Amino acid sequence: MEQVKKLRIFNELGLHARAAAKIVALAGRYRATLVLRKDDQEVDGGSILSILALACPKGTEIEVRTAGEDSESLMEAISLLFEQKFGEGR
Repeated sequence: MEQVKKLRIFNELGLHARAAAKIVALAGRYRATLVLRKDDQEVDGGSILSILALACPKGTEIEVRTAGEDSESLMEAISLLFEQKFGEGR
């Protein structure tokens, strides 16, 4: 099953290395695949460098797509990670 959702980046530093690493670590705990899309660029959510290549500052809206047997759980977890500003509190 596939899930698609638009998420906004709220933390001050945007989608930087630490935030990208948290996304990759989270994705690694699920069997579902994770794809992030900004404009017409689509990247593997399991690759820190690919995520950083999206160049997403604060306020950027990206499309998140999960696919696989536990895609709903992954989508819930990734949404929460974005809502919590990747644990940065700013």
